[in-house]
Amino acid sequence: MDFKKINAPKDTVTRNVNQLSKDTGNIYETVAIIGKRANQIAVEEKEELQKKLQEFSSTQDNLEEIFENDEQIQISKFYERLPKPTLIATQEFVDDKIYYRNPSKETPTDKLV
Repeated sequence: MDFKKINAPKDTVTRNVNQLSKDTGNIYETVAIIGKRANQIAVEEKEELQKKLQEFSSTQDNLEEIFENDEQIQISKFYERLPKPTLIATQEFVDDKIYYRNPSKETPTDKLV
């Protein structure tokens, strides 16, 4: 995921519940969809940050030689400034970028096709 191209707001936005749940017809289902996507985004962010910060890990465990690396600080600040995963997932849901389905609402003929 390219976090530089995210157009989600960085602050909390008040949303109309009826407008947000118009696709599913159920606000609880909408919240569950957004929550699952937010968890996926959080895991992606964490893995990507760990990969980038692993480059700076030292092989020596000496407490006297701890120093600050400017690149490491810049990477950390970038990830701190990103919108929260919940805001990203909500924006993706509003923009219809999330694919979801409910197997309990599918008819038996849908499964055959």
